[in-house]
Amino acid sequence: MAISEGDKLPEAELMRLGEGGPETVSLGRLAAGKTIALFAVPGAYTGTCTTSHVPSFIRTKDDFAQKGVDTIVCVAVNDPFVMDAWAKSTGAAEAGLHMLADPEGAFTRAVGMTFSAPPKGLVDRSKRYAMLVEDGVIRTLHVEDNPGVCDTSGGEALLAEL
Repeated sequence: MAISEGDKLPEAELMRLGEGGPETVSLGRLAAGKTIALFAVPGAYTGTCTTSHVPSFIRTKDDFAQKGVDTIVCVAVNDPFVMDAWAKSTGAAEAGLHMLADPEGAFTRAVGMTFSAPPKGLVDRSKRYAMLVEDGVIRTLHVEDNPGVCDTSGGEALLAEL
């Protein structure tokens, strides 16, 4: 069953590429006592994710900060090496977005956001969504009906909720 507004985020260990290689990141620790904007994409380097979704959060990063958002997190069912390279190629790393890998899709399954589109080569990936989370509790959740569209889950749409 999918998460909804008012639910607490499940504890999750995501991954990023650190100085010494892959390292785990506790989503619970990252969100504790903070307001975060978390968005998820079907896959790194895919069309809409690269040309619309990530750029929308880079464009709005300063506006989110002015409205009290401490951190912006992007999650994808990819490995930390791919997420690191994608963060660098999109400018997300330079902008300070946290690009976190959910390599086994455990977090994505836990929040009920898994989808597959085998003809497009996407199996057990994440739906496209964005949420505002305050101290681990989901305050706003925008889920796209179509994974190829970034309307309600884009940075500007989520920012309008603040």
